[in-house]
Amino acid sequence: QVQLVESGGGSVQAGGSLRLSCAASEYSYSYVCMGWFRQAPGKEREGVAGLSTRSSSPYYADSVKGRFTVSLDNAKNTIYLEMNSLKPEDTAMYYCAADSAVFPCRLDGATWYRFSYWGQGTQVTVSS
Repeated sequence: QVQLVESGGGSVQAGGSLRLSCAASEYSYSYVCMGWFRQAPGKEREGVAGLSTRSSSPYYADSVKGRFTVSLDNAKNTIYLEMNSLKPEDTAMYYCAADSAVFPCRLDGATWYRFSYWGQGTQVTVSS
């Protein structure tokens, strides 16, 4: 069974940085799309950043462009989310997701339901 295990969440002050990691139990090329979603209390789950094994062009939500960077280490079957200049509005539970059919790897709109595999989530809290 496919497993995605996230790590790296925590609490930081506004302007700080965090790096999230998500290790997959299977070869990353098994997935067409890997990415990060987040969900704050009372809000819809939203796509943050995604990366396809078929394309080098990542997807970023407008709210994180220029601050977050998504990357994939195929040798380690791990996807990362480097988060800089964090804001209080970035506070949420962050989830790693992967799927073998989502292409193009865009996470805008209500795309979360298309992803088959999910991690358990890691909390990110940004204080002002």
